[in-house]
Amino acid sequence: MCIDIAGSLNALTVAAGLGDRRSLVIGEVAQAHDGSLGTAHAYIDAIASSGADAVKFQTHIAAAETTPAEPWRVVFSPQDATRYDYWKRMEFTESQWAGLKRHAEEKGLVFLSTPFSPEAVDLLQRLEVSAWKVASGEMGNRPLLHQMVETGLPILLSSGMSPLAEVDAAIAIVKEHGNPLAVLQCTSLYPCPPESVGLNLLPQFRSRYGCAVGLSDHSGTIYAGLAAAAYGADVIEVHVTLSRHSFGPDVTSSITVEELHSLVEGVRFIEAMLRQPTQKDDLASKSAPLRRAFTKSVVARRDLTAGTIVREADLALKKPGFGIPPERIEMLLGRRLVRDVPADDFLAESDVE
Repeated sequence: MCIDIAGSLNALTVAAGLGDRRSLVIGEVAQAHDGSLGTAHAYIDAIASSGADAVKFQTHIAAAETTPAEPWRVVFSPQDATRYDYWKRMEFTESQWAGLKRHAEEKGLVFLSTPFSPEAVDLLQRLEVSAWKVASGEMGNRPLLHQMVETGLPILLSSGMSPLAEVDAAIAIVKEHGNPLAVLQCTSLYPCPPESVGLNLLPQFRSRYGCAVGLSDHSGTIYAGLAAAAYGADVIEVHVTLSRHSFGPDVTSSITVEELHSLVEGVRFIEAMLRQPTQKDDLASKSAPLRRAFTKSVVARRDLTAGTIVREADLALKKPGFGIPPERIEMLLGRRLVRDVPADDFLAESDVE
């Protein structure tokens, strides 16, 4: 059975002292640190300053996950002869990972990192991570998925490269063990164009799998994340870059720290709107003090003397709304004034007979 984000997954933010929030907003660093430990720590500070809930890295151990024959996704690095060399340069030691996790938690962030090998799972388990993020390319890696699921921790499952049958199979494994689960719509295009984001899949996933849903976004904008929040996404994950001029293959599919701040503000605003369903009459009652200032009343168009038979030409509608409202103007017509009414003076029912 799947447990939704309002339960176990949301406990991640509650445990981190972040309050009972609906959407877990994750700032994804991935390889944006370019192998620099100092830069990785800088990303933690930056993401914490944005108000996000979690920071996520990727834990690569080159010898455990790939071969020198792996092709480049994008040939971008002038200092790495092969993609294997690049992954090797992205490695941190266990003590360095422990330092990153400690730093994240000191900043009030949930620390997450995606493992790409059994050795990486073991390392992160020793660090006592709060949940597992399963990368899109690892969805069909059943031994690795089983290893993560058997820890009992929540599973955040990216569906980027998988047909529905493969997603079904992976989720069946998680359900069998009863882990808290969120399935994330993800499109593995960098950057992802709007027509391929697939927001319509969020309610479909929620209905199909009966668990939390979210978006792992590669659009390089805040728009998809905001739209996902309006869809009630339980998890929103975005790649983050310190600058549009930063080095790396993911910059075009990332948002800046300043944009992440705007995204978080927008998500919280949308959540507040969705939490407060209301009735139109309730909203109208809240604006009652303003109504008198913005609406109009029936006044004398010119000086009128007592005994005048009121005609439409004798009346005007002007602000504020202290007197007879426009919809009741008919009740004055054809009736006799019992007092002198100066121009622009408000008429009352007691002024006519």
